[in-house]
Amino acid sequence: MNKIEHIGIAVKNLEESNKIWSLLLNTEPYKQEIVESEGVITSFFKTGESKIELLASVSNGSAIEKFIEKRGEGIHHIAFEVNDIDYEIERLENNGFVLINKSSKKGADNKMIAFLHPKSSGGVLVELCMEMK
Repeated sequence: MNKIEHIGIAVKNLEESNKIWSLLLNTEPYKQEIVESEGVITSFFKTGESKIELLASVSNGSAIEKFIEKRGEGIHHIAFEVNDIDYEIERLENNGFVLINKSSKKGADNKMIAFLHPKSSGGVLVELCMEMK
């Protein structure tokens, strides 16, 4: 694992949250994108070498909608940049981690992604992400 790639934050209203985070970070989001497979719209901010990803639901029953209903708005996941996502999936599974995604899939911001189940990572939803080539 190379670094924390971004922190994902679940929000109810992306437009309002964009205003808050723009003021907080003193910058505008550099990208907004719908990820159909997850039923979300994302908005990305850069601050130094770090990123914040805001996630709002665009479809009924999405994981983000369920998360907000259960826990409210707030930190949803921590994403780590990796060089070889398939290797990391296999390595982590061999070390007893439970994977939500047994293989990588296309995510937002030009990344291949996979998630680890929080029950195997101390209650934290962990995302692996690798830049698509």
